[in-house]
Amino acid sequence: MAAKRGLLSTSNPSSRTYASYLSTSSIVAFFLLIVVFPLLFFVSHVSSSSGSKIPLGSVNQNLDWRERLILQHLKPYFSKEDINVISANLQDLGPLSLDSFKRSNGSASWKVNDHDHSYDASLEAKQTGTNVKQDKLKVKPDSSPGNCLFNEHTDVVDSPVVQMRRRLREKRREKRASDLVKQDDETILKLENAAIQRSKSVDSAVLGKYNIWRRENENENTDSAVRLMRDQIIMARVYISIAKMKNKLDLFQELQHRLKESQRALGDATTDVDLSRSAPEKLKAMGQVLSKAKEQLYDCKLVTGKLRAMLQSAEEQVRSLKKQSTFLSQLAAKTVPNGIHCLAMRLTIDYYLLPLEKRKFPKSENLENPKLFHYALFSDNVLAASVVVNSTIVNAKEPEKHVFHLVTDKLNFGAMNMWFLSNPPGKATIHVENVDEFKWLNSSYCPVLRQLESAAMKEYYFKADHPTTFSSGASNLKYRNPKYLSMLNHLRFYLPQIYPKLDKILFLDDDIVVQKDLTPLWSVDLHGKVNGAVETCGESFHRFDKYLNFSNPHISRNFDPSACGWAYGMNLFDLKEWKKKDITGIYHKWQTMNEDRTLWKLGTLPPGLITFYGLTHPLDKSWHVLGLGYNPSIDKSEIDKAAVVHYNGNMKPWLEIAMTKYRSFWTKYIKYDHPYLRRCNLSE
Repeated sequence: MAAKRGLLSTSNPSSRTYASYLSTSSIVAFFLLIVVFPLLFFVSHVSSSSGSKIPLGSVNQNLDWRERLILQHLKPYFSKEDINVISANLQDLGPLSLDSFKRSNGSASWKVNDHDHSYDASLEAKQTGTNVKQDKLKVKPDSSPGNCLFNEHTDVVDSPVVQMRRRLREKRREKRASDLVKQDDETILKLENAAIQRSKSVDSAVLGKYNIWRRENENENTDSAVRLMRDQIIMARVYISIAKMKNKLDLFQELQHRLKESQRALGDATTDVDLSRSAPEKLKAMGQVLSKAKEQLYDCKLVTGKLRAMLQSAEEQVRSLKKQSTFLSQLAAKTVPNGIHCLAMRLTIDYYLLPLEKRKFPKSENLENPKLFHYALFSDNVLAASVVVNSTIVNAKEPEKHVFHLVTDKLNFGAMNMWFLSNPPGKATIHVENVDEFKWLNSSYCPVLRQLESAAMKEYYFKADHPTTFSSGASNLKYRNPKYLSMLNHLRFYLPQIYPKLDKILFLDDDIVVQKDLTPLWSVDLHGKVNGAVETCGESFHRFDKYLNFSNPHISRNFDPSACGWAYGMNLFDLKEWKKKDITGIYHKWQTMNEDRTLWKLGTLPPGLITFYGLTHPLDKSWHVLGLGYNPSIDKSEIDKAAVVHYNGNMKPWLEIAMTKYRSFWTKYIKYDHPYLRRCNLSE
């Protein structure tokens, strides 16, 4: 008996194995307890379906042959006390559902009903269940291998309850199937919104160095329909390739048709309002065909490989387009607009038609007066030079004390003279010179002129695509700008030679605009330095290592790579200190060493950094704000506070590629109603 109770207990403290307890009779008893006893209880429950419960200890004489057979087998193995204990525990479970027993194939997952013995939440099922006869219920035999409760002697009849529940289940299945198949407009809209949200999350994620979806602008509420249509076009291209590979010609043609429709509907649209009225229909149709393609063609490896191939192809296209864009922007920066060319030609013609006595500027005595405020401006652009002079005079408190020294080339000499003769700068003094008349500026004295006349430099500029050039495939296009061939760009290193009687001079580029009176600059103490300039370096940019080749020992031994760079464009030069320190001689030395361009590329800023190294005094940043020719994110308040704004970069204000947001600072100093400008169609 102890062994039998041990089988029923789930917390036997003994450490011995069950095998020591299992005799042949015990195995039989265990099998009957687990398999047969639930059937006994089931039959007794059916026979008492009217509500009465028959305990196991008091089985009546009306039991059928199955019950008697079970009791005969159970009696020898269990005492009366054991049966009473088991019966009491099972009665605590309450009445059991017959149908839940059938659904579980006789497993232990019995369904416990409520106290009112209702079978289901369905009222119709309740009413049907109350009509079940209290006779012995005939149950359909289950042919599954695990069902050992019903044998071949059982008759087959489904109860009304079972039939009713089967019908209810079938109806529920049909409803679920129809809900899944039926996708109305609301469901499609939800799916589209979900896809848009997913694309937004992917947009902000950076995988490696790539952004999967290109951000159109900084607005978080990007137009959803445009973005979704572009995403669909990408996936359509993927599935078109796979459909062709797998010979799915019908799907291939359908995808191609939808792709063309979507591309036509999208066009050049960047916002939802730009889309045609048919766009939502195209979105829906493309979504349906993409869903079909996914069911038939989706293969993770194929899709991933195709997307990766498309990404690489797009990257190559971007690289090629960037190169083209760089070339075209450099080309645009080098060209002279038709209006400015027309202006120069008309002015030149009129200048040489003037009598000689009318070609002279007044107040020539001021040109060498060191007590006045002198400006140096070297330019071949008449309109740009006029803006520099006009903006300086308009903002000067005492314009009569300001003297402008203009130097241009032979081609523009007549035009520059004619413009300022017909548009005198008020009380200020102005003088125009021709660089080609500086006889001292020759190749024997100037290393740059000597280099420009060399065969290597001519090959660099005029045979750039030849495989034997020094630049073959490596040089930056911006260094091929014709301004580097002009001595106007290098005159800044010869200021004492050009103006030997002056003590200080303010150098200005022709792409600047003056917004405040510059007179206080002449009273700035340079502390014995030669150059006064605004520094341009930040934490890690615009320092010497950006401009100079520190792999060359001449550079690495003499300069600090983290030294701060400064800006050309508005520079105050102390010409007395210049002469003492022989700045021009220092420039000549380094320019000669760089004949093969191993110390720096072409340009004037790198040699300027070298020549004035340790000799530059930093000016307050409000004097000179740079970047209006390339940086679209300069704060307007910073521009408004600046004494000088500089359009350094390719997007000069007189070009069509200029940034519109900055152009007004330049155009406000041009009189577009001037006869010369009207005749040349120059307008804002």
